[in-house]
Amino acid sequence: MAAVNRPFRERVVERVARAVAGDRLDQLQQRLEDLEAEVQECRQLNVRLAEVTDLVEQLLLPMAARDEEQIAAAVEKYSRTM
Repeated sequence: MAAVNRPFRERVVERVARAVAGDRLDQLQQRLEDLEAEVQECRQLNVRLAEVTDLVEQLLLPMAARDEEQIAAAVEKYSRTM
C-alpha cells in the first residue's frame, strides 16, 4: 500500500519544494546532475589510473629481469584498452 502512495507523496513533496524554493529547485536539480556527471567522470579516470598502475606493475618485474617478451605483451595489452 505504501508503494501506491509513493508517487503521490513525491508529487506533494515536489509541489511543496517548488512553492518554497521556486527557481532555486531547478538550479539545485541541475547542479545535482552536473555533480553526478563529474562523479562518473572521476570513476572513469580512477579505472584508467588503475589500468596504468597495473601496466607499470606488470612492466617493472620484466624490465628488471630484461624480459623483452613480457614487456611487449604488457604494452600490447594496455594498448588494446585505449
